[in-house]
Amino acid sequence: MIRELDCVVLAADLPRHKLKRGDVGTVVLTHRSRGYEVEFVTLDGETVAVVSVTPQQIRRIGRGEIAHARRIRVAQFP
Repeated sequence: MIRELDCVVLAADLPRHKLKRGDVGTVVLTHRSRGYEVEFVTLDGETVAVVSVTPQQIRRIGRGEIAHARRIRVAQFP
């Protein structure tokens, strides 16, 4: 069961949000069993996106997995 504040892995690309399969995010809100709000941040703490996803679009982090860094352009806010 995935709960709020769990780290999860994106199971599908979300090109609209510049997110790729394998990106790691944090569940910030659960919608019972219908879905989740997940925040994705850069390694230096900038929010990339907060996205509504279905249970099929994310998965729990598996044992023995390692994170991989990639560069992404983050919108600048005034």
